[in-house]
Amino acid sequence: MSSPRVLVVDDEADLRELLEITLVKMGLDVDSAENLQQARGFLTRHEYALVLTDMRLPDGLGLELVREVSAACKNTPIAVVTAFGSAENAVVALKAGAFDYVSKPVQLDQLRVLVQSALKVNQAPPPAAPSQGPARSRLRGNSAVIQALRAQIGRLARSMAPIAITGESGSGKELAAREIHAQSSRAERPFIAVNCGAIPEALMEAEFFGYRKGAFTGASDERDGFFQAAHGGTLMLDEVADLPLAMQVKLLRAIQERRVRKIGATAEEPVDVRIISATHQDLARCVEEGKFRQDLFYRLNVIELSLPPLRERLDDLPELTGAILERLGSFGGTPVLGAGVLEALRAYSFPGNVRELENILERALAFSSDGVIDAADLALKGAAPGRAAPPPNQMAASDPLVPAGSAAPAGPHAAPAPAPAPLSTAPAPQAAAAPPAEAPPDAAPLAASPATPALPPPPPLDVLPSNLPDYLAQIERDIILRALAQTQFNRTQAAQLLGISFRQLRYQMQKLNIQEPEA
Repeated sequence: MSSPRVLVVDDEADLRELLEITLVKMGLDVDSAENLQQARGFLTRHEYALVLTDMRLPDGLGLELVREVSAACKNTPIAVVTAFGSAENAVVALKAGAFDYVSKPVQLDQLRVLVQSALKVNQAPPPAAPSQGPARSRLRGNSAVIQALRAQIGRLARSMAPIAITGESGSGKELAAREIHAQSSRAERPFIAVNCGAIPEALMEAEFFGYRKGAFTGASDERDGFFQAAHGGTLMLDEVADLPLAMQVKLLRAIQERRVRKIGATAEEPVDVRIISATHQDLARCVEEGKFRQDLFYRLNVIELSLPPLRERLDDLPELTGAILERLGSFGGTPVLGAGVLEALRAYSFPGNVRELENILERALAFSSDGVIDAADLALKGAAPGRAAPPPNQMAASDPLVPAGSAAPAGPHAAPAPAPAPLSTAPAPQAAAAPPAEAPPDAAPLAASPATPALPPPPPLDVLPSNLPDYLAQIERDIILRALAQTQFNRTQAAQLLGISFRQLRYQMQKLNIQEPEA
């Protein structure tokens, strides 16, 4: 079996010879070219496991070769050699499709790490195809946006370029980062996820870079940091916008030089990590406001991967809910969704995205009967997309009774806006009782209208309550007591009267300390 072949393109004879000797000692076959014309000739005659090119050549720029190799030889990684301190050139090359870069003067240990990573790119596919079939993607769904996202991740996984993942909270940024790592040549190495906003500022340097024994009071042992723990793998910086400015300077040097110095150490040690950052904030705006360093922004934001919110991929709801319910299922079997549940979920805006969907289903499962989740169990709050939300006091006062509307099949918009029909059988909690009592004849049309929230008007208030939670709890207590009084404390009938499940009523009675009177 022949050795992998590498093409070196550089106009400096001394550097070219140094690279040749280093690569030959690694057991590789090497071809050398001193300009673009010779390099293109070699590329037409041979296939290469790696192309290593200088940025500035006598007859053009190495960037031209980067684009040509990326377009014509998609399976051939190409790395660039940049002048010392020319971070901008490295970023431009990475955005053009370069696999990685190394700075002059070339550090041989960094060069060896780069070459080994590049050789793994073409070795990765065979072990990644086990006999049981391809691994299932962590990003569930078959909508067009998710399929495009998975295809983009497949392309990005082959590169070493830093990736900045953006998206709303709960949209799956860490899952996307893990998917990139799993499809890369670093899949067998560690994946370390760090929440930058959860680390106290005084401990950040020790957590990221580690420390030597005796470096400070309490440092009884030597300890590695996140960079050392992720050596050879991927380091994910979650909520990177929360990093303080002092730490951003140190992080920039570690990413740029690929070396870190432990607290208490005198020498730096090389680290080989791929950086993936994520945030729900607008980093460009943070740079304009002076909260984030511009140079670190360009280092991290070489390639931007944007995740769609759940409201833009509602076609994935059946698969997402199935996966979540399978995980939530107990030994008694996997829970199932009742009639109208998916329609109710599709009409919801999901400000918390997939994380909120998990929360909704977990709560609904606790309220459900026999593992079947009905629309009444969802207790969706807020308004559907494009619908104005009801006033806060009105929405809050009716929160405990929200499931009543989600069970009414009044069209796709009825789920998040509770229908008033079940509530109108009992008088309103205050003096203004006449308007809600006449609601049943036109309850369905109101619920179907996207412009008018189908809720009874709030009670008139001459003076605002001094304690809103207690006030709302008292209103809820009065409504439940009226329903129980009408049904002679038959909780099953009272739950039906209020349009909620028996479990929900029992939970609210326990929370509000409503006791059945002794006979």
